[in-house]
Amino acid sequence: MSNETESDRIDQLISALRDENEALRDHAIASLGQAGADAIPRLIGLMADEDVVIREAATSAAVRIGPSVFEPMLEALQDDEWAIREQAASALGKLKDPRAVDPLVAALKDKDGAVRTAAVWALERIGDPRAVPGLIEVLTDSTLREDVARVLKKIGDARAVEALIDGLLGNNWMVRRHAAEALGKIGDQRGINPLIESLKDEDWLVRRNAAESLARLGAKEAIQPLLPLLEDENTMVQETVEGVLASLGWKSKP
Repeated sequence: MSNETESDRIDQLISALRDENEALRDHAIASLGQAGADAIPRLIGLMADEDVVIREAATSAAVRIGPSVFEPMLEALQDDEWAIREQAASALGKLKDPRAVDPLVAALKDKDGAVRTAAVWALERIGDPRAVPGLIEVLTDSTLREDVARVLKKIGDARAVEALIDGLLGNNWMVRRHAAEALGKIGDQRGINPLIESLKDEDWLVRRNAAESLARLGAKEAIQPLLPLLEDENTMVQETVEGVLASLGWKSKP
């Protein structure tokens, strides 16, 4: 096929991305994914389209082209248009190439909230512990905080422990919930005392997650502080604590 007709075919497929018919759009995404390098600049242009469906379709097609889109997506992460930066971050997450970690960590501080959110999501997909220090720095960003706490929990790197302890003792209940769970999953003994402290948290799910994490950490020193929670106002906390105490070897007096 000559370049002329190849270019025409790409034009046709790109116009099909705007079709009302979802099956036709999916076919166009798949075919553009086969079109290779010729389609990349056009797809990057579409990532700035005012219609979010088109932006996401363009990103899906680009990712299907495969590893050759990695470098163009890194470049697109620096574009002046926020929508292109957002879609590039999303594409880099889908490509799962660990070389994207540092550029995505830098994007956590993008001036646009949608780009920052896409960067967190992408780092979650890649799952590389090298992202931990950068993720910890943005726990203070109120738009990202909940997502970041979840991703730290998933990556579960020991470097996240100190930041999670700060989050556990902080004033955002959503972060405290994630941190209480994450500290048990990471399994670092430094979490024990802060988790014992959190058994008094006003949020029931923080109390419950803290109790479960203390069981995971095998923290027998938590037995005494756990006992009052057998009378917790929340029945789910009570039930969890019964199981936790049993797993720590406590036996109720008959």
